[in-house]
Amino acid sequence: MSVLAALRDRPAATAGHRPGLCLLAAGAVLVSLAFGPARPAAAAECSNAPAPGVDWSNCAKKMIMLQGNDFSGAVLVEADFTLTDLSKTNLDGANLEEAVMARAWLTGASAEKTNFNRVEGYRTGFDRVNATGATFAAAELQRASFKEAVLTNAVFDKAELGRADFSGAELTGTRFRYTNLSRADLSKAKFEGGLDFSHAFLFLTRIEGLDLSSSTGLEQEQVDLACGDAGTKLPPGFTVPSSWPCPFD
Repeated sequence: MSVLAALRDRPAATAGHRPGLCLLAAGAVLVSLAFGPARPAAAAECSNAPAPGVDWSNCAKKMIMLQGNDFSGAVLVEADFTLTDLSKTNLDGANLEEAVMARAWLTGASAEKTNFNRVEGYRTGFDRVNATGATFAAAELQRASFKEAVLTNAVFDKAELGRADFSGAELTGTRFRYTNLSRADLSKAKFEGGLDFSHAFLFLTRIEGLDLSSSTGLEQEQVDLACGDAGTKLPPGFTVPSSWPCPFD
């Protein structure tokens, strides 16, 4: 007998009987028949062990030790890795868009072509990470450390990199379009050719000793805000600001 037939043939309501509740229950049965049972997969996915391609979207993975695991191709969108150890992990091709990574550390991790777009990474440690071809568009990476990281052809468009440290980082082909590099330290970075600073904010950005003669997107106003020295090479037509070198405590 169908649910609708059962409703049609049910006896009239008696004292103490609540037809409204019966109708609600019948409605729930109809929804279950039409769409199937509720899917509890989200919790099950979060309990899965680290593995290539694992789906930890929206999972809370805070303050745990995950070093050395293989997350290649993993879906880690909006996952929470606050204070988590991801050092020496394989994140190649993983998607961490909008993940929370505040004070997490990825020391020595491999993250080639990884999607870090829109991550929240205050004081995150990317030291010695190989992030060739990775994207950090619109990421919040204030005070992040990229010491000795390989960032060849990485994209930081519209990222917040205030006070980020790029000491010893490999930046060949790296793009900083519309990026906030306020007080970031690029002075000890390494790269061949030029960098793309189109519309970047370079307030007190440390560029001492850098050869920027082939860089693109630079304007005199940006250079005037930055901190260079006698070793900084500028593109043709630029004037060395009288404020150089900047006083630092």
